Amino acid sequence: MDKRYLRQTPLLDFASPIIRDLLAARGWCALTPFERIGQAYAFVRDETAFGYNRSDDIPASKVLKDGYGQCNTKGTLLMALLRALKIPCRLHGFTIHKGLQRGVVPELVYPLAPNSILHSWVEIAHDGRWINLEGFILDRPFLQALQAKFAGETNSLCGYGAGTDCLSSPPIDWLGQDTYIQRTGINADLGLFDSPDDFYARHRQRLGTAREWMYQNFVRHWMNRRVEKVRQARFRKSLAVQQRTIIRNDAETV
Repeated sequence: MDKRYLRQTPLLDFASPIIRDLLAARGWCALTPFERIGQAYAFVRDETAFGYNRSDDIPASKVLKDGYGQCNTKGTLLMALLRALKIPCRLHGFTIHKGLQRGVVPELVYPLAPNSILHSWVEIAHDGRWINLEGFILDRPFLQALQAKFAGETNSLCGYGAGTDCLSSPPIDWLGQDTYIQRTGINADLGLFDSPDDFYARHRQRLGTAREWMYQNFVRHWMNRRVEKVRQARFRKSLAVQQRTIIRNDAETV
């Protein structure tokens, strides 16, 4: 395998102390390649919450410190972890239609968003072939909240950060096969890149100075609050069901 798929870059800074400490604490280096992929993948999917960082082109160590990310930033973190674990990987770049973000982007600023938004997934070399990994973007509690919100209404969703035709059971678990969660929102293929650094050297999200300032300092925080509101709605619904069950059982006991 070409060594460029294992090299460190400014964005894939897997030699940083915070990433080294994570790997040492989890003991992933002692696992089989299949298990290493699975552990890193699950960590990025569920222990790194879905949310919006300052920008796409931040290093993996910063994403890990933030504790949240979206398709591009979570992809950078996953690639750094995989390369630290000696799993060759590369980036596949795309754009998605902004409709995929509807429900997360506030309606007040939705018209200002570009029609096409930079997107990427991670491809890993495993068992002699390249496997696409995209299903790590939405953490499980957020996805479960969407499944509950749209249960009985639709199984095809392009919004709230999801782009799938099988919302009730999307292919998001690492089973040695491709995983997806935003695939149906893709509207352009930008090709393959050795690293996120190479991708962002050629493709940038062009917002303009004013809109970029608004996004970094205001809009993304608004979006993150909306994401958390969706996530907590699932928690509150589950809590209400538990409370009704307790009350009903207490009444039956009496």
